[in-house]
Amino acid sequence: MQANLATELLFEISEPGRRTHRLPPCDVPAAQLNTLLPAAHLAESPPPLPEVGEIDLIRHFVNLSKRNMSIDTNFYPLGSCTMKYNPKRHERLAALPGMADLHPLQSDASCQGMLQMLWEMQNILAQIAGLDTVALQPAAGAQGELTALLVAEAYYRDRQEKRTKVLIPDSAHGTNPASAAIAGFDTVAIKSGANGLVDMNDLKAKLADDTAVFMMTNPNTLGLFDPQIAEITRLLHERGALVYLDGANMNAILGITRPGDFGADMMHYNVHKTFTGPHGAGGPGSGPIAVRADLAPFLPAPIVVKDQDQFKLDYDRPKSIGRVRSFFGNVGILLRGYCYIRTLGPAGLREVTENAVLNANYLLARLKKDFEVPHGDRCMHEFVASARLLKREKRISAMDIAKRLLDFGFHAPTVYFPLVVPEAMMIEPTETESKTTLDAFADTMLKIREEDAQFLHEAPHTLAISRPDEIKAAKEPRLRWKP
Repeated sequence: MQANLATELLFEISEPGRRTHRLPPCDVPAAQLNTLLPAAHLAESPPPLPEVGEIDLIRHFVNLSKRNMSIDTNFYPLGSCTMKYNPKRHERLAALPGMADLHPLQSDASCQGMLQMLWEMQNILAQIAGLDTVALQPAAGAQGELTALLVAEAYYRDRQEKRTKVLIPDSAHGTNPASAAIAGFDTVAIKSGANGLVDMNDLKAKLADDTAVFMMTNPNTLGLFDPQIAEITRLLHERGALVYLDGANMNAILGITRPGDFGADMMHYNVHKTFTGPHGAGGPGSGPIAVRADLAPFLPAPIVVKDQDQFKLDYDRPKSIGRVRSFFGNVGILLRGYCYIRTLGPAGLREVTENAVLNANYLLARLKKDFEVPHGDRCMHEFVASARLLKREKRISAMDIAKRLLDFGFHAPTVYFPLVVPEAMMIEPTETESKTTLDAFADTMLKIREEDAQFLHEAPHTLAISRPDEIKAAKEPRLRWKP
């Protein structure tokens, strides 16, 4: 019976009259109820919520949590893409009453400490980027991309220049063309060469006077740093276009090089990817953007400024694109990132990159003899292996490998992206994982490679749910429980 209770829905174990609480009798006189709560605003009956005892409720959610993977319990070889270890020290600091209990509608004078930290965070992120000004407001990386492109559009409009095209490498993150389209630009794909880098001939052929922005991830999604970057930025700038850097892979270059130094005009950060703010189910994202000085007037307002010895939110920005997020953005995530950066300091941030690159290259060295790696014997913070040959020779796909890894307690890497690699497996260990963990993962990958194909087609074998119809789930989601 207990095993059944562990898997049933709360609605299915509900019994009329069960409660997790006992409320005292209402102390408002009946005659006043209609005045305080007008009848038009009251429901005719209570909402149909499940009725369970407290112990049933606790067991239900604890049992669900035991069926879930988390960065605190499992290794995620898709690394900073979504899951990176979040130091608990920074969780505690961000939850201090002086931070957590502030309200966004308080006066600037009543939250000087918070404003000072945000002002310092702006300056730190600008320094890391090698750019002049930072806006902290965007709520996530994709919104940071969009915000930067809206800034570019406002910049050209102010200059009365008609530029309509955004150039994007074919290995880019999928959000890049989406952000460009939402911002009102036409997207033009730039091919990758056989080496996985930007095809310079294709770029030169498509670069024109109506080019507004070149969006580039460097290091790119193949885990390769493009050494052509100085030439690329020179070509764009000669045509009066801007270079946008997708900062998703910043933990591969912290303290080593800066986007502003190799020619980027604007970029976004993913605070959860680079500076360990919890993301996804763990919390909201944060996507600050950094820009050159001539783009700063168009940033979303407000910006934190320092006026003598006081800090304040500056709304007086007549060329601003306006708000992109309620209030100031996801301040709790920014604080976690601030604590992380201040804890490590410049030398520590460089060490983050050194360890991330070392870990990725160690895994690459362990796996490249048995799994095809189409681009490069060396990588930055991640590499993309391929199951193309395995699928042809043994009928083992990237999805089979990903599903089987779950049986061993490893989360799957990102599969089938980037699209330029067939049967792709993007593997990123991040800087926090030990050699012991990396060896265990590599040993498991090699073991899976030798397993029976049919056995792998049916994996995972140890989980309550094996292979749901993911396409149907996306197209026909069931969002309501029905008896």
